[in-house]
Amino acid sequence: MATNAANHKKSLIVGAFSAGIVAIRHLSTFLDAQEIIFQPTDKDATRLNFVVGWGEKENAREAKIYARTHHLPYIRLEDGFIHSTGQGVLGAASCSMVMDRQGIYYNTQQPSDLTTLIIEESQWFNEKIHARARAAMQRIIASHISKYNNSPLCLKKLALPPGKKILIVDQTAGDLSLRYGGVTPNTFDEMLTAARSEHPDAAILIKTHPDVIAGYKKSCFTSKFFKQPTIHLVGERVNPLALIEQCDQVYVATSQMGFEALMVGKPVTCFGLPFYAGWGLTDDRTTRLPQEYRSRTLEQIFAAAYLRYSRYVHPDYGECCELEDILDYFEEQYRFFAENAGRLFCFGFTLWKRNYIRNFLRSPDNQIIFVRHAQHALKKGFNSDCRIITWGNRADQHAEYLAVRFGVPIWRIEDGFIRSTGLGSDFIAPASLVVDKEGIYYDPARISSLERILENTSFDEQLLDRARKLRRLLLAGQISKYNVGCRFDRSVITARAGQPVILVPGQVENDVSIRKGCRDINTNANLLIHVREKNPDAFIIFKPHPDVESGNRGGKVANALLTRYCDLIVRDVSITDCLAVVDEVHTMTSLVGFEGLLRELNVTVYGLPFYAGWGLTTDYYPSARRTRRLSLDQLIAATLILYPRYINWKTAAFTTPEFIIGDLTRQLHHQGGKKTNNIPWLWRKAKQFGYVWKGLFFR
Repeated sequence: MATNAANHKKSLIVGAFSAGIVAIRHLSTFLDAQEIIFQPTDKDATRLNFVVGWGEKENAREAKIYARTHHLPYIRLEDGFIHSTGQGVLGAASCSMVMDRQGIYYNTQQPSDLTTLIIEESQWFNEKIHARARAAMQRIIASHISKYNNSPLCLKKLALPPGKKILIVDQTAGDLSLRYGGVTPNTFDEMLTAARSEHPDAAILIKTHPDVIAGYKKSCFTSKFFKQPTIHLVGERVNPLALIEQCDQVYVATSQMGFEALMVGKPVTCFGLPFYAGWGLTDDRTTRLPQEYRSRTLEQIFAAAYLRYSRYVHPDYGECCELEDILDYFEEQYRFFAENAGRLFCFGFTLWKRNYIRNFLRSPDNQIIFVRHAQHALKKGFNSDCRIITWGNRADQHAEYLAVRFGVPIWRIEDGFIRSTGLGSDFIAPASLVVDKEGIYYDPARISSLERILENTSFDEQLLDRARKLRRLLLAGQISKYNVGCRFDRSVITARAGQPVILVPGQVENDVSIRKGCRDINTNANLLIHVREKNPDAFIIFKPHPDVESGNRGGKVANALLTRYCDLIVRDVSITDCLAVVDEVHTMTSLVGFEGLLRELNVTVYGLPFYAGWGLTTDYYPSARRTRRLSLDQLIAATLILYPRYINWKTAAFTTPEFIIGDLTRQLHHQGGKKTNNIPWLWRKAKQFGYVWKGLFFR
């Protein structure tokens, strides 16, 4: 991740008088502040570097007086032009902020740092910045990234009229950008009159502000305007850029949507004075343009506002970053928003899972409906435009019936391969899931999306390099799927010099991966017997599955059999520690085999897990369908990058495997490096109840 601030120790001390400002997420990072003093005293003045207030709000008066009295710089703060996947009034934290020492960008009555940047563009604007600005605008347009990013891209529900359409952008009554942007009480009437007069043959669309739709603010238009047949109120949530694309011209007072319309390539008429007016790009209807304004290109205005004036903090990492990092983040959100669009009918989800599943299926363009069976789905309006989602192979009979009847594919969901610092059977929400649109990775009877990726994807060098780095992160952090178990005492291994050490991981015997992916060797006991018969001279370590050890699932092996066929049984021990001391892994279908490959161990499989059949394992059963020979990097790229989806539970938004690995590593560090799941039964049950309670009642 690129940064727009050097990696230096924060040294600034800042004074603030607003509790709302002090509560801003990542404020110290935005300000590069070592300390923020709330309501500083006169004695604190000598320590302060500057004082901050929010834009031109009335409650900033105390901060201004304090700064003036103590001869300190006063800096105005405001949200930047890309805010979040939510709205500020709904509690979403902004990923961007502007700091202005002269004024603030929406106040035309005095200079601002943004205006100065635009006027003095010759001092900083060059070919490199021009290319950055153009590339960033193209990405914003292509992905429909706006200030708030919680609105549908689909316009079907709006039922827009055919033919020519003129868009008028409403704003919130009393907004400071109106007061300081040359807007009068009559401006919106004048704007509507002009639009109708200048485009008598067009439908007039009035776009309501999202804060008005949310019920937190009032409109600048009154209901009398909406009774006229050529005027259509767009009073539902809709992505601004998607709406702009459907219109022929845009009229604004001071709204940021005017600048977004310029990026889309639409003509824009301004009845106020926003930051982008007066530079030769807009049709300006105000007479209050400062004389120092001169012609500027769209790239110059964008670079000044988005690249130079704005500061960014990455929503995942809480660190300063560049605009391009923010675009990466929002493109990832929109990619999954698009995949999740539509009416999703979900079968086979237990009550506690329904809460976290909503995050993995999140989209402004969808409706998630949990149903018990096919008739329930039909009563809820299931048809051929809907999608079917199941947890693994649960509710297959009902899902298959609807899939065949309506010609709709089934999407199957399962835990991902980097899950949590705890067991799913203890009701700990996963950090990753897979959503397979064809089959599911543990069922070799049918092709899965993962198998198709592995068989057909052309892996470019950039993706393979990312896979290599991801593997290094996993190994350095000693990260596995569940990340449970204590540290391993290597002294208990009494193997002779040169004696091969084999790890046999136990599995939950009724697990669907065994039922679907194994033939004659399909129990832990049979596996141990077979491994000993084939490797009579090896030192064999058996590690029971953590779900079996916890008492949550079945699959225990009799002690007499363990004593006969194993040299060592390790129980509440970290799997990553086990893998560090063995030469081989022998398994039916366990993910431990994949984790062994990550460590370049020899892996023998007696079933057909997703990682077998690609030339990386010794396979007891061949796969005629898997014909490609893959490198380890290709397997990692498909399995950990292209196939799953990840959630950052601090933001409830989609994230990357790199962040999840880092977050799990930090969690383990806070636990002193312990991955223990060896806790009293009663305490475990209490924790399980807590996770279920959160899953059912908190969203």
